[in-house]
Amino acid sequence: MNVLLLGGGGREHAMAWRLSQSPLCQSLFVAPGNAGTRDYATNLALDPNDFPAVKAAVQAHQISLVICGPEEPLVRGVQDFFKADEALKKVRFIGPSAEAAKLEGSKAYAKEFMEEFNIPTAGYRNFSAATLADGLDYLETRRPPIVLKADGLAAGKGVVILNDVGEAKTELEAMLSGKFGAASEEVVVEDFLDGIEFSVFVLTDGKDYRILPVAKDYKRIGVGDTGPNTGGMGSVSHPPFVDADMMAKVEQRIIKPTMKGIQARQLDYKGFIFIGLISVEGEPFVIEYNCRMGDPETQSVMARLDSDFLQLCLQTADEEIGQSTISIDSRQAATIVLVSGGYPGSYEKGKLILGLDEIEDSMVFHAGTKQNEAGEVVTNGGRVLAVTSYGETFQEALAQSYANARKIHFAGSNYRGDIGFDL
Repeated sequence: MNVLLLGGGGREHAMAWRLSQSPLCQSLFVAPGNAGTRDYATNLALDPNDFPAVKAAVQAHQISLVICGPEEPLVRGVQDFFKADEALKKVRFIGPSAEAAKLEGSKAYAKEFMEEFNIPTAGYRNFSAATLADGLDYLETRRPPIVLKADGLAAGKGVVILNDVGEAKTELEAMLSGKFGAASEEVVVEDFLDGIEFSVFVLTDGKDYRILPVAKDYKRIGVGDTGPNTGGMGSVSHPPFVDADMMAKVEQRIIKPTMKGIQARQLDYKGFIFIGLISVEGEPFVIEYNCRMGDPETQSVMARLDSDFLQLCLQTADEEIGQSTISIDSRQAATIVLVSGGYPGSYEKGKLILGLDEIEDSMVFHAGTKQNEAGEVVTNGGRVLAVTSYGETFQEALAQSYANARKIHFAGSNYRGDIGFDL
């Protein structure tokens, strides 16, 4: 069959790598893709948020299955667009409806959902510009650290943790004044939870579900989890502190109630649920939901997924995921992300990337890359490449990824040297 994968980052490269290995995959297309996805698929130069262009590609290439990688098209309603179009409604689609995608698209919606279905999460209140005075008064009652979250999508950068009430007040005013644009027209003020974070990925057809390999990512730019948040600087799978007892708690207290909520609200959900969690003294709490796979967790997760990924997606689309079996590689996987100089602030593009042909015993998943007119691979984004390796332990996997990361060079290149430091 012909498959279209929407997106162009490291997550999509890793997914394309796995999809291309399926005997069910006749032709794979990635839109827009990057310099790495062309090794497994045909790149299509279109914006996943341009729904008519996506439709034209589906028809032109006789696509049977569409998988949406990023969150923005889902929040904007690409799945609803397919269901409402007579020419597209029979095309299988992996990704939730716009209403279901509010679990990621609106922090306030997600918090209300968790509250309704008794899913453990941090205490909170949400405020808008109209209720700013109430928000400032509320901050006076909180003990630092204080967590402020932009309600909408902010490319992974809309979360601020502050250790001073005065700073929190200033930040709340800035966010509600448009610091993150429309994403912070509403802001969730959350109690701080002290613990260690991890990510659980669920593939669901809306009725049943299967749990994919677990991972832990590292969001901050600096060593020791310092500096501003990024889209993600590295990941490890499987984080050793997430044992069988913890996963039993996660499934009973979080995954099953989440599925109950999806069904109770009659949400149209066929796709991935990424549950960002924190372990507080051995008890799991939800930090956030995402309506897609994470990046750079996907690179480590796909490395360890031993099942036919395309078949799992088809079973999801056909509401048969309950019949599937998930096979997971017993080896550990670790991913190191190389970023452009200046990221997550301003950065330059078009820097020549050298050393890709020297990589041994690791996989390099492209994110912000493209080919220039001379056919050379150059930088085209903030997060540029992700080096993923296997090991009998996560330390071995990290050592291998770091050894290969040191072989890659481009002007301004940077990566964190302490991924896995807290494990």
